[in-house]
Amino acid sequence: MQTADLSAIAADDLKLAAKIARQAGVGLDDCYQCGKCTAGCPMAHAMDLVPRQVIRALQLGQVERAVNAKGSWVCANCMVCSARCPQGVDISQLMLAVRHYGKKHGLRPEPDADKFDDAFVANIRNFGKSNEAILAAKYNLVSGHLLQDLGSVPKMLSRGMIGPKIHGVKDKKSVRAVVDRVLKDGGQQ
Repeated sequence: MQTADLSAIAADDLKLAAKIARQAGVGLDDCYQCGKCTAGCPMAHAMDLVPRQVIRALQLGQVERAVNAKGSWVCANCMVCSARCPQGVDISQLMLAVRHYGKKHGLRPEPDADKFDDAFVANIRNFGKSNEAILAAKYNLVSGHLLQDLGSVPKMLSRGMIGPKIHGVKDKKSVRAVVDRVLKDGGQQ
């Protein structure tokens, strides 16, 4: 267990942590560290700081520690953590806010996760929904994992997940506007 000298926490660090939490719509004081978020997290095995620890780092004003950890970068945003929280803390949104803060400041501890995120958002902007084949191809190209999904192609073909026709939504322009607004201001109104 790591100890923290609470007297060494700078007021600016606490303000920054509070700002990130506000952007996520989360009250850091609401979390009492029960650990239910982490117990349900399907990605906890791949994290160095699990959701509970990311929140604790922010509670202590350790923004740099939270941002530089793999936790928020490998978070699948599946919202299991948020659903399990007895205090109603939207941990999933907090993990996303930490990641966006890091990205805005040039920090990318898990560049492949960031590359997938960028490919996914571009896919939604272009087609109004996710096209698996295009997403996989673009991600594999930018990440250098060119053949990683090749074994999945037959199954995806048989299930109709991929095919020769590219499907989109009728009103791509509206979807693009929503995505752009969220990217611009984190979805805050």
